Amino acid sequence: MSTQQQKNIIVIAAHPDEPEIYAGGTSALFAEMGHRVKFVSLTNGDCGHYSISGQELVDRRTQEAYEAARRLGVLDYSILNISDGRLTNSFEVREEVIRQIRNWKADVVITFHPEGAGHVDNRNAGRIVRDAADFIAKVPNSVPDAPYLEQSPLFLLMPDYGKRHAYSPDLVVDIGSVIEKKLLGCDAHASQFYEFAPWQRNLLDQVPQTWDARKDYILQYWSSFIEVSSEMLPTLDRLYEEGKSEKTKYAEPFEIADYGRRPSDTELKQLFPMLSQ
Repeated sequence: MSTQQQKNIIVIAAHPDEPEIYAGGTSALFAEMGHRVKFVSLTNGDCGHYSISGQELVDRRTQEAYEAARRLGVLDYSILNISDGRLTNSFEVREEVIRQIRNWKADVVITFHPEGAGHVDNRNAGRIVRDAADFIAKVPNSVPDAPYLEQSPLFLLMPDYGKRHAYSPDLVVDIGSVIEKKLLGCDAHASQFYEFAPWQRNLLDQVPQTWDARKDYILQYWSSFIEVSSEMLPTLDRLYEEGKSEKTKYAEPFEIADYGRRPSDTELKQLFPMLSQ
């Protein structure tokens, strides 16, 4: 694949494991097709456990993230050294986000909604990207150590768990062919899927040990991040083909951000070539 055909995708979330659960399937599809994918977590996830803390937890979650990236075919995973729950929309963080997007030469940026319910870090991640967006292309005096882009990327929003009741699925990607890879990406984050979340839900005694059982476990308890839901169906039929909604079981939805350009369906299919397969 030539560099002109190759797409550069960056997923910017608030915590390690969120790029995987919200966009892991789409990322695996891009990687399989030869495109370049990068994950960024704006915090180090140091609140994400009930018995491990501090640098020990940061180190563990970092290694889990790197393993998830390997399983998904993601080329790079950056984790900022900001404590979980303390992410703010400061100019320092905005400039680092500009730097990350520019240095990756991103064609597509995927992040969280800047408003609505859900985790405060997730909202702030969305706000940081939104407020950085105007400086990414053709503003050479902003963050001059990172060469500015000639064209602004397409910005897409992941529907955070607190936003699922009120979002527009402008783009829905069928991830059925890579569902195993998405689940393996989640599985790499054992501290979250098999320890912290089960502890919060009083399910620690139900965590299975074999991979086949763990696949079913993730599919059961994280189904809303994996399975097609009714609001996605019209978009599947529009972007793929009539009747696609009846054939699709696993999918990831995205909303086109209101602060970037709004592409036509033709441009969406150019940026997301899996839609034409």
